[in-house]
Formats: sequence, C-alpha cells, structure tokens
Amino acid sequence: MYVRRTTSNGMILDLEQLKKSHETSYFALEYERLLSEEKKVNDMVHEDESLRELADEELQNIIFQKDAIERQLEEMIKREKEDEEFPNEIILEVRAGAGGDEASLFAWELAHMYSRYAERQKWDWKVIDESLNDVGGYKEATFEIKGRDCYKLLRFETGVHRVQRVPSTEKNGRIHTSTASVAILPLRKKTKIIINPADLEIEYSRSGGAGGQNVNKVETAVRLIHKPTGIDVRCTTERKQLANREKAMMILTSKLQLVEDEREASKYSANRKNQIGTADRSEKIRTYNFPQDRITDHRIRQSWSNIPVIMEGGIDKMIDALSSGVIGEAEEE
Repeated sequence: MYVRRTTSNGMILDLEQLKKSHETSYFALEYERLLSEEKKVNDMVHEDESLRELADEELQNIIFQKDAIERQLEEMIKREKEDEEFPNEIILEVRAGAGGDEASLFAWELAHMYSRYAERQKWDWKVIDESLNDVGGYKEATFEIKGRDCYKLLRFETGVHRVQRVPSTEKNGRIHTSTASVAILPLRKKTKIIINPADLEIEYSRSGGAGGQNVNKVETAVRLIHKPTGIDVRCTTERKQLANREKAMMILTSKLQLVEDEREASKYSANRKNQIGTADRSEKIRTYNFPQDRITDHRIRQSWSNIPVIMEGGIDKMIDALSSGVIGEAEEE
C-alpha cells in the first residue's frame, strides 16, 4: 500500500526496498504501521467529526513518531550512500615496474609505508598474496585493508610511483631510476560488473608459507584468470579453499571495475587538466628523490621533505593535500 513516501526534508523513502534490508527493515515496517494508523484515525474523523479533538491528539503522537523514524532512516540512507561511494574495505596492490631488483625493493618499501600508515589509522591490514624475489623485494603483492575512510583517504594513490636514488649495489655512485605501480581497489557491496562463469579459468594449489598445516598440505590457494581480459587474481591466505575463492572473486570484480573506470575516464581526458585521481594505473603520479630528500606529486605539483619519516607511514600531509586538490608551485621533474 505504502511504497514511496517523501519526508519533510524532501528525501524519498522506498519502503519496499527498505524492508528488504536487515538494517532498515524494522524502521520501514514501523513507519508503514504508523501510516496505516494515521489513515485509520483520519477515516474515523471523516465519519464522525465529533472525534476531532481526540483524533488530533492521536495524530500529533503519530506525526512525532513518524518524524523520528524519518530522521533515523534518512541518516541510515545517507550513511549507506557514503559507504557505497567510499567503502571501508579496499584492496591495495603493489607491483614492481622498471628497474629490476631496485624496483622490487621499492615496491616492498611502498607496501611498508602504507602498512605503517594503516597502523597509525588503526585499520586492519591483511596479506592476500605476495611474491618475493631473491633480494627480499616484491615482484607483486596484494593486501586487504579494512577501516573507516580507508578508500576515501587512499583513493588517489593509484598510479606509477618513481624512485631516484643510488642503489646499495652501485659502486660508482650513480643515481638509478626505478618504478613501482600501486592500485587501490574499493570493495563495494554493489557493483554493475557481472562475471560470466564461462569466462573464468580456475587453478588450485598449495598456499605454502605460514598459516598452519591445512594451508600447507591442502590445495587451498586459488587463482582466477579472466580469459577476456587476461586479468588474474591469486588468494592464498585463507585456510579454506572456498574462502580464498570468494576473496579472489571480490578482487577480480574490483579489478574489472577499475578497468571500466579507466575506460570511462579516458573519454573525458581533455577536461582533466586540473583534476586528480583519474584511477589510471599507468599515470606517473609521484617521484621519490632520495639524494635531494624530496617527494614530488606531479598531479598537484607539491613537494615534501623528510623521506625517512614518510616511508615509515608519515604520509598524512600528502594525503591531506591530495584530498583538498590544491595546486602548488613545484614543477614536475
């Protein structure tokens, strides 16, 4: 009977949809009950005007309760929209680029930087998969982060990070340039991406490493390959194969969404001169110049010093500057 209602603040309440959510179903049902009671009282007055005074008191009580529920539902809907736009669960992926061992070490350092920042923010940090090389650097690694505002704060970190420094193995003191890429993948509850099972190739293997006997002896690790795009995802850290498969599917969905976002962003590239956060993994976004103790973000043309502190998670000033989108004076190198 009561499907859509408009609140006093102009928000439309879809009661049928609200009843389907476990978070809002109680309030939607109670709101529907009050609407029914309101109608009964108004019908009663229509039939017998002498009951007007009694009815007015009852109607005031109903309106008071309705207003309280409306405010509650409005707040819950607003929070849900914010969580959808800025989910509190993300996948952070680092991958070594050009530069051999130095690139892999830099990829490890970036992961360490973000893990320390996550620790400062009191976020949960979990390794999903990691591939180390002989020098202890990351060929690639995938992490899960859970915590309030994690996507909102880290969403501009996607892109190519460049490092300039003298490697420890360099005998002549020459500065080398290496790169590593970072991808921030929001794990949204709702997505338009639909994956056809026929497009998937699934591989199972032993996880290896820490995690107990089950992880090491049973084929719990899962690798998903999306044949149309060639994107592959590996999840190894859960103790059960099904859990690893579900996590891998979530990550694959997020990667496919990122590809779609990049495709959409490219359509409007001519209008992006003063914008940041294009979600383009191939865009060079930042240079870490160790000899000059300077980190420069090329999108907002700002620089910061004290690299040792920054690499230990002290990236707050950079995050704040990117969030404000203020254009600085530093020139791109």
